[in-house]
Amino acid sequence: MLLLDIKNLTIELETPEGLIRAVDRVSLSLREGETRGLVGESGSGKSLIAKAIVGVLNRRWQVTADRFNWMGQDMLRVTAEQRRQIIGRDIAMIYQEPSRSLDPTAEIGEQLEEAIPSHLLTGSWWQKPFLRRKRAIALLHKVGIRDHKSIMQSYPYQLSEGICQKVMIAMAIAKNPKLLIADEPTTALESTTQAQLFRLLASFNQLKGMAVLLISHELESVARYTQHISVLYCGQLVESGETSQILKHPFHPYTNALIKSVPEFQSNLAHKTPLYALPGSIPTLQHVPIGCRLGPRCPNARKECVKTPVLERLQNHYYSCHFPLKKRDES
Repeated sequence: MLLLDIKNLTIELETPEGLIRAVDRVSLSLREGETRGLVGESGSGKSLIAKAIVGVLNRRWQVTADRFNWMGQDMLRVTAEQRRQIIGRDIAMIYQEPSRSLDPTAEIGEQLEEAIPSHLLTGSWWQKPFLRRKRAIALLHKVGIRDHKSIMQSYPYQLSEGICQKVMIAMAIAKNPKLLIADEPTTALESTTQAQLFRLLASFNQLKGMAVLLISHELESVARYTQHISVLYCGQLVESGETSQILKHPFHPYTNALIKSVPEFQSNLAHKTPLYALPGSIPTLQHVPIGCRLGPRCPNARKECVKTPVLERLQNHYYSCHFPLKKRDES
């Protein structure tokens, strides 16, 4: 079943200098039980897309799309109250900095119990507080926190980032969402804690059939735990498809650069060989190039790249490039 179906999503910001297009006609879809990765450098618009899905962008941002459906319902046409009800019921999001997303004035137990919907508690009204606390403890155990007593009595500033992130995951899965959006869930965490969190998200997908949209700038981690992947550059979707297929045969020069920059993907890399990197850096939104935004950094750029490439499809592999690597290699 198709849960999320977005076509040509555009997100713009009104500034004194004019309208800035932060996300440029991005298409994204997610099926029930699917894990999809959304990767790209910082500033490529990944978090903006996630916030547009859950409807938390402020009014300065203008969100338009040819199609923006959740389970067949147009999210741009429903009222704000209807949208809040749909998102509150079906979609949960884990933000980048968990300690800043939690309420610093309330204990963890209080915040976690508040996140549990009443309709999931079966029993008389006088049993609800006991059932709510019991479920909160079970959620902490589910995310790998055993010492629930001290954690529930603690405030966010008393806990490590890793524990706060696990608490955020527990709050997110408290309502059994159909879609879990994890926005850079392992930022500033130790490698062992990162691996634990990724395995935790993968287990929810496998055991509960929960769809997961995993947002990160780390291609290696995303590729390990996702079935499909979408690659963004400076607000434009450059490539999308099955993770294994993209890693073996990338069509876009930017995707190819991301893969070549990860040592684990280069089996024949000699010792102390410098890692591959594209020259330059991602442009600011106020000074994005016309046409293909990768143009000034692309090793294959030609004069045709001043026109924005259309999204083309080869079976289930999508790419947006005037001179894709496959065609260049075949010629």
